[in-house]
Amino acid sequence: MTYGLYSGIGLIDNFPKFRNFKSGDLIANSGTGPTMELPSVGDGIGGLILSILLWIGMSILFVILLIVLEAVFWFSLFIILAMLYWIFFRALKFVFNKSKDTKGDIGISAVYSLTYTLLYVGWIFGIVYLTEIMK
Repeated sequence: MTYGLYSGIGLIDNFPKFRNFKSGDLIANSGTGPTMELPSVGDGIGGLILSILLWIGMSILFVILLIVLEAVFWFSLFIILAMLYWIFFRALKFVFNKSKDTKGDIGISAVYSLTYTLLYVGWIFGIVYLTEIMK
């Protein structure tokens, strides 16, 4: 960061804008959850065959639900990484906005980079410290 401030570099915000996204377009919500009644199987050969068919059907349903869960996991991971990228990019952009003032002066560049490093790392340690106190 010190060298970036000393040399006077700047950052260009080329992150895509999602201005036309509406949250209701993705998932329709009716307000009711799905209900499913399992049939009761009887004794004898009919109950045995029906139990085996239900077992196979539930196994297939379980595999499909695992595939959906995997897709939700990867989508959530993508969203978290995008948020972290945005936070770090904004922090660096805020720091490098001072590069006009610090260009060519190594002392003030080091002071600014040390100050912002302590601030950005300090609030993370502060959050960890507060969570340890609240336990």
